[in-house]
Parts: sequence; C-alpha cells; structure tokens
Amino acid sequence: MTENPSVPGTDGGGAFVAAFDAVGADYLFCSSGSEWAPVWESLARRHRDGEPAPHYLDLTHETVAVGMATGYGLIARRPQGVLLHAAPGLLQGSMAVHGALLAGVPMVVTSSESTSYGDAPGHDPGGQWYRNLSVVGGPHGIAQPFTKWATEAASVHTLPTMIARAAELSWRAPAGPAYLNIPLEILLQQWDGREAKPIVTPGSTHSSPEEVDPVARMIREARNPVVVTETAGREAGGFEALLAFAEAWSIPVVEPDSAVCGNFPRTHPLHAGSDIGPWMDTADLILLVNCRVPFYPPSRRPGSAQIVVIDEVPQRPHVVYQVLFADRYLEGDVANTLRQLTRRAKDLDPVAVAGRRAAQEERHAAEQAAVTEAETKAEQAEGGVDPVLVAATLRKLLDGSHGIVVDETITHSRIVKRHLQTDAPDSYFYVQGGLGQGIAVALGVKLAAPGRPVVLTVGDGAFAYNPVIPSYDASKTYELPLLIMVFNNRVYKSMNLNHRRFYPEGAAADTGEWLGTDLHRLPRLAGFAEPFGMHTETVDTSEALAPALERAFRAVAEGTTAVVDVLVTR
Repeated sequence: MTENPSVPGTDGGGAFVAAFDAVGADYLFCSSGSEWAPVWESLARRHRDGEPAPHYLDLTHETVAVGMATGYGLIARRPQGVLLHAAPGLLQGSMAVHGALLAGVPMVVTSSESTSYGDAPGHDPGGQWYRNLSVVGGPHGIAQPFTKWATEAASVHTLPTMIARAAELSWRAPAGPAYLNIPLEILLQQWDGREAKPIVTPGSTHSSPEEVDPVARMIREARNPVVVTETAGREAGGFEALLAFAEAWSIPVVEPDSAVCGNFPRTHPLHAGSDIGPWMDTADLILLVNCRVPFYPPSRRPGSAQIVVIDEVPQRPHVVYQVLFADRYLEGDVANTLRQLTRRAKDLDPVAVAGRRAAQEERHAAEQAAVTEAETKAEQAEGGVDPVLVAATLRKLLDGSHGIVVDETITHSRIVKRHLQTDAPDSYFYVQGGLGQGIAVALGVKLAAPGRPVVLTVGDGAFAYNPVIPSYDASKTYELPLLIMVFNNRVYKSMNLNHRRFYPEGAAADTGEWLGTDLHRLPRLAGFAEPFGMHTETVDTSEALAPALERAFRAVAEGTTAVVDVLVTR
C-alpha cells in the first residue's frame, strides 16, 4: 500500500466541518471513533487559523452525545451534528437516537465504515474494519428504522450537499434525526473546496380559510368542547398560541399523562388536569391539538363528540398503531392554525361560554384544593419522605427562577407534573424513548439555556440506567451544572406493580418473592458524584428535605452539579 498524505484542510474532514458550519450547526456532539481524525484535523486547522467552525464537544459515551444533542434541540429547535463510532457506536447510541425521533428533535447523526479494508492505495484504514467493526449493508441500514432518513455519502464531492440535505430533512415536519454513513475513505479523499450552501428556516404550511372556517363554526356551536394536547408546547410559539386560543373561546385544556412537554399553564383556570375521562361521554367537540394517541385503549371512542385533529403531521409515521377517530383535520403549522381560530372567536353565545367557563373554574378550584390537601398530608406524614412533598418543595424552590425540569421518573411522573405546576413555555420536558438518557438530555438543555436553572427528576431505577460517569464528566468539563433529584424508592416499582396486577394471587404474592424489582443492593447513589467534586446530599427525613434542596440549589447557582438522593416512602 502506498501512503498518499492529504493536504491539510483539503480532504473530506474539511468538507465535513465546512458543511456543518454552513448549515448553521452550533455544536458537534462527538463520542469519539478512530474514523474522525480528518474532522479533528480540520477543526484544529480552523482553530489555529481563526476560521469559523461549530463548537466541538468531546464526550465519552454515545448516549451522552445524542442525549445532549436532543436536549439542546428541544430548546434551540435547529439541527446539530452528532458523531458516533462506526456501527457499534451507532448501536450504542440507538436508543437515544430513537428518543430524538419521538421527541421531534432535528439532528444529523453520522458514523463511518471502511469501504476498501486496506486493499486500496492511500491511507490504511486499519484492520479493525475488516475484522469486527463492519456490518452487512452498512450502518445506514441499521439506522433506518429509528431515523427519518438514512443513507451513505458515496463521494467527497457530494458530502457537503449530502450533509445539507440531511439537515434540511431533519428540520422539516415531522422533525427528527437523519443519518449519514460517511466512509473513512471519503473523509480522507481530496476535496475540491465546493462548500454547502447555508440552509434556511423551513417554510410553514397553513390550513386555508376554507378549512378553518368550518372548524370555527363547529367550536362556536359546541356547548361542551375540550382541547386535548400532548406536544403543542414543543412547537415554536405553540404554548402561547394554545393559551390565547383557549382564553378566546373559553375552552378547557387537558394534558394527558402522555404529554411530553409543558403545553399550557397548569396554574391557569382553564387547565383541566390530565384525565380525559370526564369528557369522554359529555363533550360534544374534542379538539386534538398535537395529540399523538389520545385514547387508551385505542378502541375507547368518545360517546358522541365530533373530533377535530389540529396537527402538522397528524398521522405520525413513526407511531406503529394510531387511532384518532377524526371527523376533520386542520393540517399545517399548529401555532398558525390556533392563531387563525383565535381570530375567529366572535359572535359567541355568552350564556354557553359563561356556563362552561364557570364549570371549568369550579373543576380547577377543586383540583387545586386537592393538590393543597395532598401536600399538607405529605408534609405531616411520618416515617419518611413522601414523594408529593419532594415535588412540592422543588416547586417552591424554583418559584420565580425561570427554571426548566427534565423528567425521567416513571411511577412518580404524575406526581411531578401535578405538583410542579409549571406555567411557562419550555419549562418541562419528559424524556422519550427509553430510560437512561435523562442526565444527558438535561445537560443539553442546560447548554441551550445557560442562564436558567435546570433540574433532572429521576427515579433510582432510571438513574441506574444512565451512563453516570460520562455524564458527570461532561457536566464538569463543559461547566453545565444541574440539580439532579433522585426519587429513590429502592425498587423498580412499575415492574413490581405489573407483577402484582397480572398475578394478584400468584406464587410471588404467596411467598413474597418479587423478582426483577429489588434495588436495595445499590450503593448510595449520590456518592457517584463525589469523585467529580460535586455537591451531594442524601435525604431520609421530611425535616431535612428543604434545607438539603436549598444547599443544593445554591451549589448549582455557584457552578457545580448537585445530586440529591431522596429516600421516598413509595
């Protein structure tokens, strides 16, 4: 084999960096692999010569790289670059890539594979590709089921425009990750300097007045309408548009337990809680606003209500089974559609509007009273820390701070949502696609919102799934302080609940042998942060909770991650 060294900055690595700079990526999130030497060389040259380039983050786990890109994208809503290692790195990060797909976050994920296996002239890619890194069909075949679009860049001359195309595809509705396999030999090829053209913000599609007017008439004629939403707040301007719409028409808004972000102020009188049940037989109009799967089981059709679906991509292609029972669709930019409907909130029946407004305010007051009662009961409880008290104390701590909560709890998720009472856009996100990503997603959120406190709420089981050491390394290296709140009940509670539900009088109930659930054997969870010089607290009494959280919050404000492991009673 004859070595043919590349001219610095003129190979595929230069094309790669130039393309991501052109498409407007702020960051390259990299979990290192041996194929990325050309990219590192290009970045080093650009840094030396004062040329522009995306910020580069060296991360030590694939889930951390993808999860941080997801968290950043939840706030920034623009595609970033992710670099993983070959097929094994892609497989390691695949759960987080799938999570980005479910969360609707745009990004361009890349990894590499050799095409010459050392038999071509030029640089020797290394025998590892021949022996154990390559997969039949290429890594883009692996990526296809959990990305929007996956293919291979076959030439250095098309690489910049392939990256631009991937970024544009990832940004279009439904937003999500695109994948490019970029063979190492392409990265090492000579590049002629043809750069990618900068990409622009996607245009928006709008429902026509001819489509919106009949829906406005349906709302005007409805006596008992309701909005159900899961992800309206994920869209730019969606939170504000839904608030204005609900107020203009005086329509209650339900955020079901499946909601994955903050969509509507939970303190608002029109917030109707998380249960659609009360409306299933009484509503005459249900407006599904960015609601993927509103009814469970799917065959649970409302009694007599007409159903209007307001969603840019209502039939989400990544959802395997979806039943909407729609009578009418308004497809297009959700915020724009809601604003169109808001402008049409005229000539309303004052008696009907006053009646449903009064009924909802009564329901909301009852819910707030129940929240207060539950918190008082939790505060007075003996024998440990009630999880309701944890959520309520956290709410008081964050009051007025413009904080953001990233939630990776399971059995405590309803408590977290109910008692945090978030009331602002981009203030709550639920981690999508599988446990073990929460710390990374929270770090990405902090990267995008450095001036806002970011809290991760996580169960002890989910915490154990996280790549904790690489996540703490990223937090310390890139100065991204988090408050990590562990709801530690020493059990995989959801698994135990299912065992009890399916076999209430089974052998396990008879003997007490509950397999697959016990986490008492785990060491003190806060202790993993100590080698990184982070603030740690373990709390096992109600009296100690608020002071511990206050100390932790101060530590975060001073620039260090704080981990508070709360031993909860259930």
